[in-house]
Amino acid sequence: MEKIRLLIADDHPTFLEGLARLLQDEDGLECVAKSTDGKETVELAKELQPDVAIIDVSMPNLDGIEVAKQIKAACANTAILMISGFEYQSYILASLQAGAMGYMSKSAPLDEIVSAIRLVYKGSSVIDLKSTDSIVHRLSAMDSSDKRDFEQLQSREQEVIKLAAKGMSNKEIASQLFISERTVQTHLVNIFKKLGVSSRTQAVLNALRRGWLTLDNLY
Repeated sequence: MEKIRLLIADDHPTFLEGLARLLQDEDGLECVAKSTDGKETVELAKELQPDVAIIDVSMPNLDGIEVAKQIKAACANTAILMISGFEYQSYILASLQAGAMGYMSKSAPLDEIVSAIRLVYKGSSVIDLKSTDSIVHRLSAMDSSDKRDFEQLQSREQEVIKLAAKGMSNKEIASQLFISERTVQTHLVNIFKKLGVSSRTQAVLNALRRGWLTLDNLY
């Protein structure tokens, strides 16, 4: 079985080594590189093109947000999962805006982190429950003058975005709704256009802000 190749970056060597060792022991995962430095992380990503880059928000020489942004620009096929001890709304939103597919707390159980890795690798968005709660409060406090006048989603598009928010793949959504994967992809493209976004994560955040999704829709 082909393994998911991981690049793990964290400024705390003990945590980095521990996480790398635990993930290496998981079936289907392989740690191909580790780094405690932001600039080095970007260079390693460019060289190795990992499947998933797990990045701490707080990094020396180049902060994790900028690292994510640069990796996303240089490595289109690398999914980014931010992991941090901080749950500040500004960090979470900035990470997602930088191109990360998910944001997990370092206090999350290992099985949740492993699950998040597999989901972002498949192209799904992942935000842990505590972080999601913080985001919703932040989004609800945004000035309405900063919000775009979005078109209302069609009923089928609402069904698709709700299932995507649960981390379901296109194939799983297609099976659930008894439609083809091509139709699911078409709906997602239309949703992205209407919301002015380019990823599932951004679509979910915008749908939360509009009130089209609630926390219950994410789990």
